[in-house]
Amino acid sequence: MNHEYGLFYARSSEHALVGHMAHTEKQRRRYDEVDEVGDHFEWENFRKSSAGSYRVDRPRQFFPIFYDKHVKLLRVPFLRWQDVTREWKVMESPSENEVAIWPKDSAGKERVWRYGVERTKGVLKDAVAREGDAGFELYTRKYLQTEGVLPRTWWDKPDYSARDNGTRALADLFGPGKPFDFPKAPAAVMDSLKVCCRGEQALLLDYFAGSGTTGHAVINLNREDGGRRKFILVEMADYFDTVLLPRLKKVTFTPEWKDGQPSRLATAEEADRGPRLMKVIRLESYEDALNNIAFDEPVGQQALKFEDYLLKYMLKWESKHSETLLNVGKLTRPFAYQLHLHRDGETRAQPVDLPETFNYLLGLHVQTRRVYDDNGRRYLAYRGTTREGRKTVVIWRDTAGWEQADYERDKQFVAEQSLAVGADELYVNGDSFIPGARALEPLFKARLFAPVEG
Repeated sequence: MNHEYGLFYARSSEHALVGHMAHTEKQRRRYDEVDEVGDHFEWENFRKSSAGSYRVDRPRQFFPIFYDKHVKLLRVPFLRWQDVTREWKVMESPSENEVAIWPKDSAGKERVWRYGVERTKGVLKDAVAREGDAGFELYTRKYLQTEGVLPRTWWDKPDYSARDNGTRALADLFGPGKPFDFPKAPAAVMDSLKVCCRGEQALLLDYFAGSGTTGHAVINLNREDGGRRKFILVEMADYFDTVLLPRLKKVTFTPEWKDGQPSRLATAEEADRGPRLMKVIRLESYEDALNNIAFDEPVGQQALKFEDYLLKYMLKWESKHSETLLNVGKLTRPFAYQLHLHRDGETRAQPVDLPETFNYLLGLHVQTRRVYDDNGRRYLAYRGTTREGRKTVVIWRDTAGWEQADYERDKQFVAEQSLAVGADELYVNGDSFIPGARALEPLFKARLFAPVEG
């Protein structure tokens, strides 16, 4: 037998809130009674039977309950607590039609009631007494909890099988073949998220994302309950492009697939509850950085073979216009910035999203991202808040070849569109006549190459 262990942690006890899991059909069938308002319940023995259920454990919960067999009335008799003996002294005897019911099990062992004296008095109005082979037993209503049940330690649903349902999920999405070894079953991850992430606005992080099961599970959960959970997946292997990303795109399109083909189109509700946007962020690798270093003089390429001060000098001065070191001169055309990446035996140009990169370096919590058009001129404007609470606007535009008249027109357009209204800080790429605007290039380069603390 194989075992996997899931360990759940919280920053503190106040954050250790355990979510509920849905009732199984077997559990639902137990609640076969319906009360006056239509709620489902089952009759549960009022005698406690779990851990700490013996008289010695909770002596204050060991006392008789009187039952009148004629009028079917239950009551707690007059009791007086004895500190010396640690027991209740019964101060009255049952009437002629009453019997005393004690919390003793079928073996005659002294157990306890579920509650103490005062709380018991409050539940007796909805309790019933039933006579069995060992005498009368007391039962109270146990209602079906609409939010579900707390998870048990042992999880054994067939849906959790990675071999069966994890592999089958990928086979349905990609068809025959084995694109990824030992993928987790979406159902196992979904139930794990229900337990540890109670909020429907939760942010889930999986920094060993593998085939993307966590993202798949989050999408399924949002479609199931209308939540707006988000996920961040981190993966460095090549199956990010061959499995993980295609998987999330397919699941976003429709939830049902078979042999690599969609079984049906997503309904309007499923589409509405699906992801609105998935953003892919690629970090430049060490090899990519070296591949994109360009020296002002050809002889500079030899510097890569040296150590220490010569290499540092060449990188700081002789290669300062390399794209990998942020060629500030090319930020006049920010939407066309590229790096050259070597993949699968060939080198190809890859566009780089400078605006998004700057937002991350700035620590900007983006609230709006809008594109504007000024008779063929594209403007990209971000509005958000920095970690320091400063309301910040960042404006990007293509300024290559601009003259004074263009900057005047730029200033007028920003004013007409109210792009900078209410901003504590305003950043723009390149030069500008915009009042209060700061060129972002110096800060961009400073943040990009700032030493890592710690």
